[in-house]
Amino acid sequence: MFEHTARAAGLAAGYLADLCWADPQRGHPVAAFGTAAAALEKHTYADRRSAGVVHTAVLLGALGVLGVAAERAAARRGPAWTFAITAASTWAVLGGTSLARTGAQMADRLGGDDLVRARALLPSLCGRDPAALDADGLARAALESVAENTSDAQVAPILWGAVAGVPGLLVYRGANTLDAMIGHHSPRYERFGWAAARFDDAVNYLGARATGLCVVAVSGAPAEAWRAWRRDAGKHPSPNAGVAEASFAGALGVQLGGPTQYAHRLEMRPTLGDGPAPQARDLRRAVRLSRAVQALATVAAVSVASRIGRRASPRSSGA
Repeated sequence: MFEHTARAAGLAAGYLADLCWADPQRGHPVAAFGTAAAALEKHTYADRRSAGVVHTAVLLGALGVLGVAAERAAARRGPAWTFAITAASTWAVLGGTSLARTGAQMADRLGGDDLVRARALLPSLCGRDPAALDADGLARAALESVAENTSDAQVAPILWGAVAGVPGLLVYRGANTLDAMIGHHSPRYERFGWAAARFDDAVNYLGARATGLCVVAVSGAPAEAWRAWRRDAGKHPSPNAGVAEASFAGALGVQLGGPTQYAHRLEMRPTLGDGPAPQARDLRRAVRLSRAVQALATVAAVSVASRIGRRASPRSSGA
């Protein structure tokens, strides 16, 4: 039985490892990928979409090949190795615990009126210009980031791990990292980052909606979360972030959106949810909600992986 559930057990173990140790301060595999991507960009960059397609395909293709090779090598050695490589990969790609801890730190700094340290912390959560934000703006930016990254850092990757194993985990995290590096609107990356941004949208589509369903299930305010999701998510410029942010806004009874200042531009975002602007206490509630959503998504992913393993078992034994 264990050989049919090694992937599921590895996902659970990787989640628990992230809970215990979160992201390392140095030598994180995701940081190593980012360094490699930046080095490759020196050779592939051109202000064209086609150059960005090549850049993205080379990097994510390499991660896919690495994941397939690692999983096949582990399978030849036995289920214990499959468990180990899945657990290690899951821990490496998940960022839910670091997200929650950073969100809680931001809430503490805002609650103590320490805006200098709150502004210094904001770049750990999102790419907005902290100098342009007051206490309410910092709280809103942090809460929106916690909502969006609950999907990006936890729900989507662990679901990809359930259905596609180690290759799914690695390619997903690579896509998400590339999107953060080059998939934004700026003079340099408007065209070169197009492929990375569109691929990230595709791989996050189901994860974002799973996040919304988890929010509805665990928030204690299912009707409000569902109503805000259905009414407001489509207004957001991102097809995926809007789902997470709107469902969080509805569940917490706050209003998100409005003027959003980035380093290169000001966006006028539509409002999501009903209620007052979020404050530090709402950010603390968002962190608790994020942790609950992460836990439920992990349970769902482990269940999916177990069911896939059971269905694959008869075919494998009859081959």
